[in-house]
Amino acid sequence: MQYKNILYEVDSGLALITINRPEKLNAISLATLDELQHAVAKAGNDEAVCVIGVTGAGSRAFAAGSDLSEVVDRDLRKALEPIVQGLAEQLERTPKPTIAAINGICFGGGLEVALGCDLRVASSNATFATPEGKLGIIPGGGACARLPRIVGRGWGMEMLLMGDAIDAERALQIGLITRMVEPEALIDELKTMTKHLASFAPMVPRTMKAMVNFGMEGSLASALMLEKYAQGALVQTADKEEGIAAFLEKRKPVWQGK
Repeated sequence: MQYKNILYEVDSGLALITINRPEKLNAISLATLDELQHAVAKAGNDEAVCVIGVTGAGSRAFAAGSDLSEVVDRDLRKALEPIVQGLAEQLERTPKPTIAAINGICFGGGLEVALGCDLRVASSNATFATPEGKLGIIPGGGACARLPRIVGRGWGMEMLLMGDAIDAERALQIGLITRMVEPEALIDELKTMTKHLASFAPMVPRTMKAMVNFGMEGSLASALMLEKYAQGALVQTADKEEGIAAFLEKRKPVWQGK
């Protein structure tokens, strides 16, 4: 696929996917969505990629939401299609850790894309909102389900029902983001996080991610049992032997990915 609405680059283990419609505040059109899904799949299948990062071009917006020019004529049939839900689930399910690097406006469908990522880091000028209620609709890309799970029922209801924007400081306080940096340091922070994640044995981040995502969908008992079996699988790997040996010998481990 030839990308027209996004930028895609791989460097030092990071596949950086940039929504590149700054003149539209990076609003997510259907064509943009197709390109994003293609890029995430491409990064997921690339052995050189350790982390998938998603950001927005320019300093004004990560993504202002879905492109409203396409929402105007959306009917029930179209609304029932996954659309943004599909991309968010793809980001959640891909084995590679996914990080949203959020700059500026992160509203509606843009926020729902970020909610599908494993981690969210934002610049100090970022703002977040689910304003769909003011348009006579509700979020359809997963915010009603994911937002309360991430920030808790209280703040989830506050953001969904009130529809007002919160700033990066508040987002940090409620756990919507886990790191806040100055705008000029955002991509550097993403690269630092990638370097850190790349230092682990390859199976560790993907297994940890699966344990959290699948574990939260079942009972505590089933999650605990799943965790023990996953740990049991990893303790039989060559990388586990290397990790312990390197620690005892006070050296950096050399991972084999097996």
